[in-house]
Order: sequence, then C-alpha cells, then structure tokens
Amino acid sequence: MNDPLLRLISSGLRLWIASRCDQVGELDLTLRGSSFALLQGRLEGADLKARQVRFDGLPLQFAELSSGPIQLDLSLLKPGRMLALRDPFQVKGTVTLPGAELNVSLGSERWRDLADWMAEQLLGVTPLGALCIDNTVLELRAQVSAQTDSIHRRFRLQADAGTVRFCPLDDDAPSTPLPMDPSIRITDVRLAAGQVTLTGVADVTP
Repeated sequence: MNDPLLRLISSGLRLWIASRCDQVGELDLTLRGSSFALLQGRLEGADLKARQVRFDGLPLQFAELSSGPIQLDLSLLKPGRMLALRDPFQVKGTVTLPGAELNVSLGSERWRDLADWMAEQLLGVTPLGALCIDNTVLELRAQVSAQTDSIHRRFRLQADAGTVRFCPLDDDAPSTPLPMDPSIRITDVRLAAGQVTLTGVADVTP
C-alpha cells in the first residue's frame, strides 16, 4: 500500500481496532483503493491479519479477514470517528481459537449463556464443566454432584446451513445446530492440534 493517505488512515484504524480488543499480539490492516476514490467515499476493500488477539473475551490465535467494496458517507465524519459507512458490505475470513483458552472463556460471565446452552442441549445438565479438543473431536464434560464420574460426550463438528452442527460420536442421537446471529454464516469448521478453525461470511451494516 503505497498511497500516503491510505497508509495514514490504515494506521489510525489499526490503533482504533486494537483499542477495542482485550489483548493484541500482532495486528496488520491494509486498505485497498486510492486517495482519489477514498475522497469520493469508496474503498475497494480491507484486509486484516491478527495473531494472539483477545476480542470480546474470546481468544483468537489467528484471524484473517477480507472485505468486499466499502461505501463511505463522508458527510457523517466527525472528530473521533474514523469512517462512516453508507451501505452494508461483506466480510469473509477465518479465525482459529485454541481449545484450552476457549474453555476458560466459556467459564466467564460474558460467555456463560453459551456455556449453559452447550451443557443443557448437548449434555442434558448444567453447568458445563469443561471443553477440550482431542485431535478432530470435541469433548464436553459436566460434573453431577450426586455422581462420582463426570458426564462426557464426544462430537464431530460440521458446517451446515450457515451454522455449526454438533454430531454425537457415541450414540445415534441427531446432530444439534448452534444458534447463530443471522448476519454470520459459517461455511467450514475444522478441529486439529487442540484448536478450532472457523471459516465464514459476515454482513456488516452501518
């Protein structure tokens, strides 16, 4: 990116994004386009790569995102506001979450509802005790006070119809879809090396 104005705005946006993360290791943002197009409210798109980031309480080992064309409303620009969107645009990308750190996040207040949903819908009891990733298998555990042994079930994950399905390995029970924000569509999910990698598309609205 050789355009001086785009470099300047990209640096400012990178700092703005970093300020909204709980933790940032590496973060690189590139804007595609030209100063002339930007002054007319148009960008060809943006590319973001990040490592060792914690956003909204979730640990992201790696994230790579790329947007389509972005239309800006220059009349709405105000001090302290980097960009004002005029129209919706789409972002595609991949994020990788380490299982051990995801397990810790599910124990936090921010993600307690998701943990309770997983425990109730997939194990039949609450609260969720632990999540771990064993090669290509996800294992969930819960401790019932009246029992010595914990309850545990193992699942394969499958991307289907824009969401992730939990497919039980140990019985013939039907798969269970994860409730999703309708603006986010998962196209692929993979488990490996103690991590879960999600690929998908999101709609960003003004």
